[in-house]
Amino acid sequence: MKITFLAAEGCLASGIAGLLDMFVIANMWSAHLSGNPEAPFATEIVTQGGRPVVSSGCVQMLPHRSMEDALVTDLVLIPPFIPLPGQDQGDTVEVRQWIIGHHRRDTPVAAMCTGVFLLAETGLLQGRIATTNWQFARKFRRRFPDVDLRPEFLLTEDNGLICTGAATAYYNLGLRIIGRYGSAELASACAKALLLDPNRDSQTPYFMLPRQREHNDHDVQKAQRYLEENFSKGVVIDEIARHVRISPRHFKRRFKQATGHAPMQYLQLVRIEAAKMKLETTRETIDEITQYIGYEDSSTFRRLFRQHTQLSPREYRDKFSWV
Repeated sequence: MKITFLAAEGCLASGIAGLLDMFVIANMWSAHLSGNPEAPFATEIVTQGGRPVVSSGCVQMLPHRSMEDALVTDLVLIPPFIPLPGQDQGDTVEVRQWIIGHHRRDTPVAAMCTGVFLLAETGLLQGRIATTNWQFARKFRRRFPDVDLRPEFLLTEDNGLICTGAATAYYNLGLRIIGRYGSAELASACAKALLLDPNRDSQTPYFMLPRQREHNDHDVQKAQRYLEENFSKGVVIDEIARHVRISPRHFKRRFKQATGHAPMQYLQLVRIEAAKMKLETTRETIDEITQYIGYEDSSTFRRLFRQHTQLSPREYRDKFSWV
């Protein structure tokens, strides 16, 4: 099958190079397993006008041909971008039309990480399930409210449109492609050769509470700082409202509007984030961490922690601990 990578200024080189290498390895293993030297995967890089492009890491990428000449392929792959597509990439009308044209010809289109923003710009994801880099989920929802975004998913597929989550989720995309267009045996061999977990399906354990303030409500920012500095205490939301001199009802509405979370939900996120840091960087017991973040009952903490991360505290420590 022919796989076409669409490169453009600011693309993440690893999103292309990593998968190119993966398909090379898949071809090698295919020959080894089947005894047939014919490679099942052929790859190419295309750009608008066939011009070289510079990746986000200042790596020059040379295309095999122009996207205008790449009218027939079996799969289109859109890499991640830094910054987000639609911000500094300039006019993408022709690129979007090229993607739409392939989708209309029933060519599957896959977008990785922030490359999903470019796919969404085409309008093809309206009413469809998608995922993207979890760090940009709020930005994505604001720009594309008609897309059914599921940031907890590592990979989604809807109507021939495949989306992946953050960064190295493209490896799981590669395994999906190899398994579908090669064989399950080939995908399994590649996963083992590359030390990949083929059953990884969620971004949730990797979520972090953003520290930047993506809004300009200074009173809410002040309240956020208060919660982040006093999460271990018995926090009363009405007291915070008085602290920022807003009526409790008005405060709750403004806080939700600015952050996307109710104040108590945000406090819970802050506490879970603090617990995650303790699990990653200390050997404190679960009971000690429970007390540190302001809970009295460790069973309540364990339940909330699993609800937010899909892992138990012990499982999270085993996966992410540095000590």
